[in-house]
Amino acid sequence: MPPRFAYWTILAGGLPTAFRAAERDDLLPTFRRIQDKHPDAEMKWFARGRLWASPEEARDYASRPRAHGHRERSWRPGGDHRDRRETHKAAARARNQTRRRERFARKQRGLAPDQPREPGSEQTADTRKKPDSMVTGRARKPHPSSATHKRKRRP
Repeated sequence: MPPRFAYWTILAGGLPTAFRAAERDDLLPTFRRIQDKHPDAEMKWFARGRLWASPEEARDYASRPRAHGHRERSWRPGGDHRDRRETHKAAARARNQTRRRERFARKQRGLAPDQPREPGSEQTADTRKKPDSMVTGRARKPHPSSATHKRKRRP
């Protein structure tokens, strides 16, 4: 069962006891027995990390209007309450948007797969850059630490 974060509890000597319940009536018999030994015992409502006289008092406190009102999502603490990185973020957003538009336009200008393409409109296999090992025809030597490299032993 998950822990309860709003409950009635008994305070004896100014300290909370282990007695807790969701309903006040469930704690009343225990509360009366504790009051026999501790006349200063009291029952309080615990919610939002504080002790309240009743659940209604806690509810009223939560629903009261706030002094600072509701803040915008862009509010930041400090002098002018703005994010200093926002100008950079806006520039990056605009740059990305431009790139996306250009890419979309390039795709839209392309021909359908079943239509013949004009020669020279795209790179062919012969004009693509090849790695040096393919151009020279020689394979690269394996690194000495590789498992396939055999070490020569001296007699």
